[in-house]
Amino acid sequence: MSHEVEILLVEDSPEDAELTIRALRRSNIANDIQVAEDGAEALDFLFCRGSHADRTFVQAPKLVLLDLKLPKVGGMEVLRAIRADERTKAIPVVVLTSSKEERDLIDGYKLGVNAYAQKPVDFAQFNQTVRQIGMFWMLVNQAPPPGAFPASSVLGAESDTATIME
Repeated sequence: MSHEVEILLVEDSPEDAELTIRALRRSNIANDIQVAEDGAEALDFLFCRGSHADRTFVQAPKLVLLDLKLPKVGGMEVLRAIRADERTKAIPVVVLTSSKEERDLIDGYKLGVNAYAQKPVDFAQFNQTVRQIGMFWMLVNQAPPPGAFPASSVLGAESDTATIME
């Protein structure tokens, strides 16, 4: 993979993933979106291992849109791994979930999520929510510059955090 991924969408629902991608693309917010269908795939992508071993940290996503209720590795564990590793902790993470659990909201912020949005059930509201998230994080927000990440990092090398999450 030689192109820069702007958004890593971690979503196990094919319908929600498709709606999210369509809303972002319709608003011309992101061209390169990578979808991970479970937490394990998200970690493999972020830490350049498994089927994503050909990636390097230079290709880190500008934003992670993270569902919480995921197979294999849950969203909170993905967030914990991102924030625990110096190479990924500066990547903005927005939880986009259908969870209404206050515990999820509290845990997400304690683990360092940048924003938490509940997926609206209404189609038009869902599109508007995704569009607003994309507009802010991709166009308004100043993305972390390369200096926010360790200079010598190449994610192809296993880290303690990445190994724990395998």
